[in-house]
Amino acid sequence: MIESCEIEIRVRYPEADRSGAVHHSRYWVYFEMGRTELLRVRGVDYRDLEDEGVLFVMAKCSARYLAAARYDDILTLSTRITRTGRARIDHAYELKRKSDGLLVATAETTLACVDVNGGIIAIPDSVLGKN
Repeated sequence: MIESCEIEIRVRYPEADRSGAVHHSRYWVYFEMGRTELLRVRGVDYRDLEDEGVLFVMAKCSARYLAAARYDDILTLSTRITRTGRARIDHAYELKRKSDGLLVATAETTLACVDVNGGIIAIPDSVLGKN
């Protein structure tokens, strides 16, 4: 089962603040893009999970911002699963500037699997690669 993936992201103009650097809140959008793509390469469509009443919510997150990313930079995001449990998935992220390989940010998240009412449920086997 695929445990990691890599995507490229081009920084768009509205993602930068007045100083020209990517605003810290945008990194979380990038990390979500990485998680969604990792599911996709594992053969799982998050939209289908939602249609089945399976949701993933952020339980914990942390990031280290190490260098500024700027408008029109191409970034390479590596997303990997570091741990799975019955109802949780932990991810780690490395975001680098493609042109020079500079590490821009690292992050870790823990997602909880819940139903539409917010109750904790087991992660479907399809997500864990047990199908």
